[in-house]
Amino acid sequence: MSFLDHIDPLTETAIAELTAAADSAELDRARVRYLGLNGEVTALLKQLGTLPKEQRPEAGQKINRAKNRLESLLNERRTELELAASLPKVPSDFTLPGRRPTVGRLHPLTQITEEIVRSFRKIGFAVADGPEVEDDYHCFDALNTPADHPARDTQDTFFIRQGTAASQPATSPTPMILRTHTSSVQIRVMEKQPPPVRIIVPGRVYRRDNADATHNPTFHQVEGLYVDRGITVGDLKGTVEFVFRDLMGPDTKIRFRPHYFSYTEPSFEIDFSSALTRKMGRDWLEIAGCGMVHPKVFENVGYDPETWTGWAFGFGIERIAMIRYGVTDIRLFYENDQRFLRQF
Repeated sequence: MSFLDHIDPLTETAIAELTAAADSAELDRARVRYLGLNGEVTALLKQLGTLPKEQRPEAGQKINRAKNRLESLLNERRTELELAASLPKVPSDFTLPGRRPTVGRLHPLTQITEEIVRSFRKIGFAVADGPEVEDDYHCFDALNTPADHPARDTQDTFFIRQGTAASQPATSPTPMILRTHTSSVQIRVMEKQPPPVRIIVPGRVYRRDNADATHNPTFHQVEGLYVDRGITVGDLKGTVEFVFRDLMGPDTKIRFRPHYFSYTEPSFEIDFSSALTRKMGRDWLEIAGCGMVHPKVFENVGYDPETWTGWAFGFGIERIAMIRYGVTDIRLFYENDQRFLRQF
């Protein structure tokens, strides 16, 4: 059998194997066998040089036609097999109505927290964070909270027992607690950073409250701290007015009432009035506590109270959310009821 007589049978055999390939892997093996660097069709091209000069043109044309035919079939089969592999294994009725994908969204408390953070970032505040399991010193002592203060009573604070049975009292020389406010982070920041300081501290806090429409043992606070030279109550009032008008609307009015906090002097409660409070039937509504940082707190962190002054405040994120959205029961934020959460 002459050289030319080998071409057609080899081509038909290759066509049969490419057509019969059941998957991409089998198809690739057939490609290598016939069209690869050491394939049988490639070998025919390499043998052209051994033919007599007058036979080379005809043999070359015939081999190239066979090669082009196989490559075309190879591409067709590859497309067919890839399409078959992409189809669902279980038959589908494509005439059925489509299913709208569920779009996730942020929890309403997260939405409010991010709005609060954006408001404070506009006026140059950084965000700080700290541990939720805190020691007595950072949560109370450093904040000038005396040992007989009600907030330090075991009925108001969750204590963490370390290395003791649940039925035994906590005997650690430095009791660990679930922080009752995020003010402890202010102490930790001032211990590490020299003034000036301008931070807010959003975070979760814990108090021994019986859950009802307005109380929950776990809730969220935002603390603010600004320390610099010559800071006054006027700076505090201006900041509070800017933030609450940004959050509650441009018609929001703010008023300060004298109060007592162990870590600020003087101390104030903040009330606000807006369309939202009037919708609730209230002209004024308490929203936050604040004051000028007590000199004793500065001494505890190594700041000179004769050089530095500052203010601090704190308010509840849930309270802001309840007022903004008209929610009357704080427990709704924690029940994970999709009917409630989908409204936000």
